[in-house]
Amino acid sequence: MRNAPTILHLDMDAFFASVEQASKPSLRGKAVVVGGLGPRGVVATASYEARAFGVHSAMPMAQARRLAPNAAYLVPRSRLYWAISEQVMALLRELSPLVEPLSLDEAFVDLEAGGAAWDEESARRAGEKLRADIRAVTGLTGSVGLAASKMLAKIASEQAKPDGLRLIEPGTERALLGPMPVRILPGVGPATGDHLRRAGISTVQELAEAGEDELVRLLGKAHGHALYAMALARDERPVVAEREAKSVSVEDTYDVDIHDRLRVGLEVQRLADRCVRRLRGAGLSGRTIVLKVRRYDFSTLTRSETLRGPTDDPAVVREAAARLLDSVDTTGGVRLLGVGVSGLADYTQEDLFAQAMPVPVPEEPEQGAVEAVVERPEPAERQWHAGQDVRHAEYGHGWVQGSGLGRVTVRFETPQSPPGRVRTCFVGDPALEAAEPLPLVPGSAHPPARLGPPNSDRPGASPQTPEEARDQGGTRGRGDARHREEAEDRGEPQDRAEAEDRGDSQDRAEAGDREEGRVREEPEESGEARGQVSSEPASLPKSWSGTVGGAATSRP
Repeated sequence: MRNAPTILHLDMDAFFASVEQASKPSLRGKAVVVGGLGPRGVVATASYEARAFGVHSAMPMAQARRLAPNAAYLVPRSRLYWAISEQVMALLRELSPLVEPLSLDEAFVDLEAGGAAWDEESARRAGEKLRADIRAVTGLTGSVGLAASKMLAKIASEQAKPDGLRLIEPGTERALLGPMPVRILPGVGPATGDHLRRAGISTVQELAEAGEDELVRLLGKAHGHALYAMALARDERPVVAEREAKSVSVEDTYDVDIHDRLRVGLEVQRLADRCVRRLRGAGLSGRTIVLKVRRYDFSTLTRSETLRGPTDDPAVVREAAARLLDSVDTTGGVRLLGVGVSGLADYTQEDLFAQAMPVPVPEEPEQGAVEAVVERPEPAERQWHAGQDVRHAEYGHGWVQGSGLGRVTVRFETPQSPPGRVRTCFVGDPALEAAEPLPLVPGSAHPPARLGPPNSDRPGASPQTPEEARDQGGTRGRGDARHREEAEDRGEPQDRAEAEDRGDSQDRAEAGDREEGRVREEPEESGEARGQVSSEPASLPKSWSGTVGGAATSRP
């Protein structure tokens, strides 16, 4: 370990919800919940005001609505989050060439490698300057932890939340960690925590006193050695600037179980096409095609097929996924489907054409044949999602509060305006159209939307979710695939368990992967622990949760 606290950990405060509050003046100081709004939606992020009512990330949206019925419930705007994340990461790269992003809103920085800090005083100055720069560029707040190791820097940033800075002085690490619960350590999730508790170990100090041999006996050689070292505040992991992507995947959770086998097949084909587009967007190809099916009873089946070489051919991926689906019994219904590609490479094998079925060439119609009359379907009614940016020819820029019964309610305001007026329009109003988000800070233009992952391409689907953003982020060095073993041990629905992360900083569910080989899931943070939340419910109209079109929503 180092002799100076030159490793910095940045964690943006309630990132998604903070972005929504910054862009919508009427929501500032109010309870805001971001996530999937369908019957099976999950909370991605809750503002600190919403956490005062017990709402936390990975909670079913239906439960959140019962706890905070007057909160604003919004769908994620992934492109905007990605754009702001790029701005934050650019500020981090100005401090050091060694920046290790863990998610859209979280990263480690080696200040020593960039010459930005060499002792406690210089590290504190660098941290304060970073917080000020983030506020100036994005209008948002972030919490900073400074320590001599990655583990301690992350713990420090959690203690600094919200909008604070905490520096752990070298030499004080053991005293700081001793009384903390064992779950504070990387790799100690609910299953491991319960196992240690049954052995009489509940704090880090008790973990250290148990001894290395006892921990190896309880947890196995690798895990026991690692936890004992961390209990002694030893963490030699370096800050790694880039991580190799391990897989690219997409998945959808459906509001209503799909029973029709033909429909299941069509959904798998659509997911395969989305996965290939994401793969090609990252300039990658893959050898192993993976199909994930979660059935009506929450049982999850995973099937995979390894090709002769890497490919990014949509026909090959579609047919491999279809073959894998043939081996899965979907009787009873399907609640989630996913298609992924692993074994990634930066080149494509060109001789895989034999694996794809030939595409039949349509025959030319005979002369004199009567041309069939094809009826054109009526244009589908436009769908408006709660939180979506819109522009009206007369009233200007605004955002959707809710929609239903052929009407859409819009609040017309901008990030720099006072809270705006609410007006109701017809869903098909030609003067109302979708719009791009406005910059949160005057004169600060967001990076173009192409930096973010594309929205779901299926009509009626929810906008891109944090889980999808994480998948795309993995192709850009934004983190490894999340380990799911402990979520499975709990025996609870994995579309909720996979989204969970540390409750102490609940905005993490929007992030995806964390540190190597760790699942850290803890009880949610109490709202009053931070001292900056409202104990009174926000007086907001219930109508803005609105209705979200489509039969499927991507899992946040």
